Amino acid sequence: MTFKVLGEIENIETIAAGAGVRERARLAKVYGRGRWRKRKGLATVQFGNGAVRRVELHWYEAHGIGRRDFKIKAYAE
Repeated sequence: MTFKVLGEIENIETIAAGAGVRERARLAKVYGRGRWRKRKGLATVQFGNGAVRRVELHWYEAHGIGRRDFKIKAYAE
């Protein structure tokens, strides 16, 4: 499923950091070493078919590397 984030991500929270990030080895191999964190937040996204929905997003981010691997976890009301 392809989607595009419209606007800012709100209510950002850290779910896991450091050794708590289970995919740390894969992230380092693909994107480079960094202080990886798993984060979540609410955003408005537009899907490939043009539909626009408010969703809960999860992603990984590291300083100097940025946000990577966005995933929609739930549709928000």
